[in-house]
Amino acid sequence: MSKAIRLHETGGPEVLQWEEVKTGSPGPGEVHLRQTAIGLNFIDVYHRSGLYPLANLPAVPGMEAAGVVVAIGEEVTDISPGDRVAYAGLPPGAYAEERLIPAHRLVRLPDAISDQQAAGMMLQGMTVQYLLRSTFRVKKGDVILLHAAAGGVGLIACQWARHLGATVIGTVGSPEKAELAKDHGCQYPLLYREQDWVSRVREITDGEGVAVVYDSVGRDTFLKSLDCLRPLGLMVSFGQSSGPVAPLETGLLAAKGSLFLTRPTLMTYTSKRKDLLASASELFDVVQSGAVKIEVKQTYPLREAAQAHRDLEARRTTGSTVLLP
Repeated sequence: MSKAIRLHETGGPEVLQWEEVKTGSPGPGEVHLRQTAIGLNFIDVYHRSGLYPLANLPAVPGMEAAGVVVAIGEEVTDISPGDRVAYAGLPPGAYAEERLIPAHRLVRLPDAISDQQAAGMMLQGMTVQYLLRSTFRVKKGDVILLHAAAGGVGLIACQWARHLGATVIGTVGSPEKAELAKDHGCQYPLLYREQDWVSRVREITDGEGVAVVYDSVGRDTFLKSLDCLRPLGLMVSFGQSSGPVAPLETGLLAAKGSLFLTRPTLMTYTSKRKDLLASASELFDVVQSGAVKIEVKQTYPLREAAQAHRDLEARRTTGSTVLLP
């Protein structure tokens, strides 16, 4: 028997329980994975609270981890026992010492990337990859607005966007987070609690607005974000840490400059194995080149996942957070 964090009902962090679970043997197409580092992400909070319901309870939450392959089932051909691997996305179940997972969701880790780095970057890093390289292909000279610029996705996105030659404007919640974002490539960190950040974006862009807004905050920032876009700009709503966005009258997009709006997910962008491997490969390349540094800012024992959730929701974390079995 191994141990895992399970929830029997949705609710606050207190529903996360440290329990014994049976892993079992891998079936056809499955891998038995011994996990060494597990990523903490806001989608875990959504699953725990019931905002994004898990299929069945009790359930083990968690969407990303790194580990070592213990055993493989029939029909698994490109993963072997002893391989160091990582994953991000469905199916959930990462908050565990050991688990079974479909082999097609795993990618081998390069020797230069540690297990903790991998657990702190797979979901966030591949999210940044699709945001900057597919949803809107950022190029030299683009001006972008990124909310939560000092968070896990934010720090990776600031570095990667600067590497691509973009000008990065980012919103943050404190002077300390502003310095952190600036150190990672955000030229214009804006204190959203103290500044009229819409006016500042207009000033920075000489009244034109930005090409794209990347918004993981949701309710508190959505409508103001639309006012930051140039005509024909793109609003990318990829999270809702402040709560869901209210229903939108689509005519508002026309009135504000024939704007585009999308609500993408990593699961869609990496649903095909070839796309998953391409996304991970580009992420590994940019990290190994030194252009993007993955910094695990906090670690918690896996059994203390509830406290990690409290700190994440209270915005006491920066960068990537990893749970250690």
